Amino acid sequence: MIWKPSPNFGERRDGALPDMVVLHYTAMRSARAAVEWLCNPEAQVSAHYVIGRNGNCWQLVEEEMRAWHAGAGAWGSVTDVNSRSIGIELSNTGFETFPEPQLVSLELLLAEIMRRWAIRPERVIGHSDMAPGRKIDPGPLFPWVRLARNGLAVHPDTSGGVRGDGDMLKFQNAVRALGYRNCTSDVMLDAFRRRFRPFAWGPLSAEDVRRAEDLARRYPVDRIVRNA
Repeated sequence: MIWKPSPNFGERRDGALPDMVVLHYTAMRSARAAVEWLCNPEAQVSAHYVIGRNGNCWQLVEEEMRAWHAGAGAWGSVTDVNSRSIGIELSNTGFETFPEPQLVSLELLLAEIMRRWAIRPERVIGHSDMAPGRKIDPGPLFPWVRLARNGLAVHPDTSGGVRGDGDMLKFQNAVRALGYRNCTSDVMLDAFRRRFRPFAWGPLSAEDVRRAEDLARRYPVDRIVRNA
C-alpha cells in the first residue's frame, strides 16, 4: 500500500459509517496520473484507493473520512453516498479488460474493507449503478461475476429457462427495490444490463425481468442495515 494523502476529503456527515463500496474506473492514461489528479485541490474529487494495472495500490483518504467520488448519485434511500461509502478507482480507460494483478489486488482490498466495516456483498456497487444515465464505470468489461463467485459482490441466478415478453412494470418495481432510482425506464434498463447482462441489447426482455426480480427478492436495498 502506498500512502499518498489527498486534501480532497471531509468528515462523514450525521455520524455515518461506511456500509457501501463504490467501484470506478479512472478513464486516464495511468494510475499515477489519476493519483495526481485526485490529490489536486483544484480537482475537488478524490477516492479512498486507486489500484494500478500492475496491482499497485495507493491510499489517498483514510477510510473513516468522506472522500469525494460519488457526486450527486443515490442508491436506494441513500442520497449522500459519499458519507456512506468507500470509493475505489481502478486504472482503466474504459475500453480495456482488467489485468489479473489488478483484480487480485482489488479482491484482497475488498475483502479487508468488507471485513473491517461489516459490508455485505450486495453493498458493493458500480458508479453506473448509483448514477444511471450519467456514469458508466466500471463498465461492461468489469468481471462482476468473478467478484460474486468470491463473495465480494452479487449476481443473479441465471439457471433455468424463461418465456414471454418483458413486463416493464415488474422490471421497474424490481430494480427500484434493488436500489436504482431517479431515472427513466430506458436508463434503468441500460444501467441494469451494464452490470448484470453486459452486451445484451434490444427491448426489455423476460430475462431482464427474471434477473431483476431474483436480485430484488434476495437483496432488497433498504432492508435494515447497520448504520442506516
